Amino acid sequence: MSTIASPNGELIVLEAGEYQASATTVGAGLHGLTFQGQDLVLPFPPDGLPPAYAGKVLMPWPNRVHSGAYGFAGQRYELPVNEAATGSALHGLVLWSEWLVGQQSPEEVTLTHRLNGEPGYPFQLELSTNYRLEADSGLMVELRAENRGQSRAPYGCGSHPYMTAGGEDISNCELSFTAGKVLMTDERLQPTDLLDSKGTEFDFSVARTLDSQRLDHAFTALPKGKWDVTLRNPALRLSAVLQSTGTDAPWVQLYSGELRDRKGLAVEPMSCPPDAFNSGQDLIVLEPGQAHVLRYRIQALEG
Repeated sequence: MSTIASPNGELIVLEAGEYQASATTVGAGLHGLTFQGQDLVLPFPPDGLPPAYAGKVLMPWPNRVHSGAYGFAGQRYELPVNEAATGSALHGLVLWSEWLVGQQSPEEVTLTHRLNGEPGYPFQLELSTNYRLEADSGLMVELRAENRGQSRAPYGCGSHPYMTAGGEDISNCELSFTAGKVLMTDERLQPTDLLDSKGTEFDFSVARTLDSQRLDHAFTALPKGKWDVTLRNPALRLSAVLQSTGTDAPWVQLYSGELRDRKGLAVEPMSCPPDAFNSGQDLIVLEPGQAHVLRYRIQALEG
């Protein structure tokens, strides 16, 4: 008997305390996260394509490689351009790949994928994504890559959850985070200038309502050790908080979710900025056998 396939593969549900999370085997995606039945991560229909890269894991680069071309170790490589409007290779190579289910329990799952390489990225990486729910502190996410090849490999990573506080219009929510710099882009979203954010429209060091402000920017000069982004719904007295737990994510991209009717704010912890394969800024170079790990947490705060 044949079964109906889903563009998200298998849906895996985790539970701990008053939290529930769901992940997909295609793209190792975070499908949803709730606390006391309220959405902290904006879900999507499990039988439909994730809108606007919802929940996807971004490896071996986050954001854009402009023109889909870059140089590394004296060689020029060309990647498939999958965003025609900007002429970019967007969000890596494993978005639509089936990942294997490894370790699994009611509170935790590990998904793995072997990236064997292709003409535009001829490097071999062993990838894993771990989702672990904790009753008192929410969802811990770990992205790991190990270079299994014989040559050095350029690398970056990120994650693409849409944060929400109850699934309502984020225009009515308060946003707060601290970042000293904001990366400006041109009409094709190619990086131009890294500017001070203090005192500008991009300064959210004091919580304020988003209103109609649009965001699609990368931020850096984040607090040392760990940083967090808080989206608070005053009507529900509920906050969704994404917290980086170390120095492995020196960048965060914020997108105000117009492609999702502003029901969620994309908060994307990243190891490097857009177009790092060309600029070299914060680009990770994995030696053979070397691994990199990025961790972050999503949790609820009441009040």
